[in-house]
Amino acid sequence: MSTKQLATFAGGCFWCMVKPFDELPGIHGIVSGYTGGEVQNPSYEQIKTGDTGHRESVQITYDPALFSYQQLLDLYWPQIDPTDDGGQFIDRGSQYRTAIFYHTEEQKELAEKSLKVLEESGRFKDPIVTEILPASEFYEAEERHQDFYKKNPEAYKEERETSGRDTFIDKNWK
Repeated sequence: MSTKQLATFAGGCFWCMVKPFDELPGIHGIVSGYTGGEVQNPSYEQIKTGDTGHRESVQITYDPALFSYQQLLDLYWPQIDPTDDGGQFIDRGSQYRTAIFYHTEEQKELAEKSLKVLEESGRFKDPIVTEILPASEFYEAEERHQDFYKKNPEAYKEERETSGRDTFIDKNWK
């Protein structure tokens, strides 16, 4: 019998964080949303001010027997600039800062270990600033933000290109 678990990652613009995880074996769903802040049931308009404490995030429902949390972490890191404390790429502000939100002690331990491995790898000269935080209330973003890459493929492609995300990934992770 398979069991489903949650994984929550903040990696800047949530539009760009869905596709890398989507449609992989063992991934049952990905929801774009907001977490880590103080405002209950925030709107996108509130989030984009940077005043709520929330971060744009994705929450992944997965079957760890088919796709492990370690595999999720291994896929998460190369989607981001883990040294940028002011946001991600052209998206600036606290709402775009990176974080791994753990749901269990095992997730916390694996996340901390993966961060340490990255730090010790020497891949980046600047310090790794991605935070590892306990999961808190997750609020689903408005429908227009769900599966953005499928609904708006041209806008998604343009966002990836103009943001600098793909250039960074090619330079630093490939």
